[in-house]
Amino acid sequence: MSTPKSVIETAKKQGAKLVDIKFVDTFGLWQHFTCPIAELTEEVFAEGFGFDGSSIRGWKSIEASDMLAMPDPDTAFIDPFCAAPTLSLTCTIAETGTKEPYTRDPRGISQRAEKYLLSTGLADTAFFGPEAEFFIFDNVQYEQKTNGCFYTVDSNEGHWNTGRDEMPNLGYKIRAKEGYFPVAPNDTQQDIRSEMIMVMEQLGVPIERQHHEVATAGQAEIDYRFDSLLRSADKMMVYRYVVKNVATKHGKTATFMPKPLFGDNGSGMHVHQSLWKKGKPLFAGGEYAGLSKMALYYIGGILKHAKALCAICSPTTNSYKRLVPGYEAPVNLAYSSRNRSAAIRIPTYSDNPKAIRIEYRPPDPSANPYLCFSALLLAGLDGVINKIEPGEPLDKNIYELPPEELKKVPSVPGSLADAIEALEKDHDFLLKGDVFTSDFLEMWASTKRKEHDAIRLRPHPYEFHMYYDV
Repeated sequence: MSTPKSVIETAKKQGAKLVDIKFVDTFGLWQHFTCPIAELTEEVFAEGFGFDGSSIRGWKSIEASDMLAMPDPDTAFIDPFCAAPTLSLTCTIAETGTKEPYTRDPRGISQRAEKYLLSTGLADTAFFGPEAEFFIFDNVQYEQKTNGCFYTVDSNEGHWNTGRDEMPNLGYKIRAKEGYFPVAPNDTQQDIRSEMIMVMEQLGVPIERQHHEVATAGQAEIDYRFDSLLRSADKMMVYRYVVKNVATKHGKTATFMPKPLFGDNGSGMHVHQSLWKKGKPLFAGGEYAGLSKMALYYIGGILKHAKALCAICSPTTNSYKRLVPGYEAPVNLAYSSRNRSAAIRIPTYSDNPKAIRIEYRPPDPSANPYLCFSALLLAGLDGVINKIEPGEPLDKNIYELPPEELKKVPSVPGSLADAIEALEKDHDFLLKGDVFTSDFLEMWASTKRKEHDAIRLRPHPYEFHMYYDV
């Protein structure tokens, strides 16, 4: 555990000239402002840095805009992407005067989720291990106007470039859905991904592996070691920051958009979860796939609230371009130790009790990790507290199920609008322990409905292909 004093001493040893104050906005992007290093005192860790929060999406209005950024010393690192030596600190947001946590601050929401877990007495730690996928492209262009719109992305790995005049074109392009684990020269991004993981480890994010993912055109995955809810979400912010900046350094662009390519796999963020108490894992037992009864109830809670969870864990209109059958997408609200198209999978790589966990597969990396992990924990705890049975596992091949059987398996919402409607009908579990507030959820639903309408109201380019000559 770092202290304000040790952080200041480290900054001096590293020759830091500046301190960068970072915080996460409602929808999962880092925001920041920078001060001379002389402004970093032990007192400021308790008093906070004042700033205007009125321009942050979903936050304060102009008449009540003063806020405090409270630095967390455990998040300190020297930013590798700044020209001048700069200390980075991630902050939780507080109200001025009272220093009460701001109820719309995602990082504060995750802290309240951890406190609620402790208050239940069921466990003292919730571990989360996300597997976030992303694309590394060579070029992206898009434009939206009253009289037209377009987007185009490109990658020298893309299968559509086998005929491009590259002088010479060597032909090592990855076919659609054939990007899993090829070596060079097909995999052109090994060195970029390796640089990403080395920078992450330098910044305190321990990495388990990196590899090319299923899709063509530079889809990638980097997995970091699980951690407690708050710390894992903090690491996901560092992860995104490093991925985007290393890609930019190499003249490329990285995106966590769930479905940037038509007809190929999208990017998910499978979330591994387990509860522990006094250093002992609570999800291992003698039930199905080596799970405990607690783990099964936890699964029951997540499945019960899965449609509402999609509004937070798959929170964009683009998310529902990924959540469709046929691309390994986990659209079926069931659990299984085998099926990757089931919403919940129980990994069976090891029978070590410490490795027993559940994997929730519908989320994608457009989700704010603080909100996503907190909502999943609250859904799972609702299942444990109320002993919600998850039903029978789905161990059959889903793609070979007859239609009458498949109809019995519930599925994720078909659109962001459907997910928001589910959240509005089913959100009491999120209000436990004042983790989320009604005010926050109303703001979230209103904002996300506007996003859905923004797409719904615009002509789609493909409509011209289908309808222009009607």
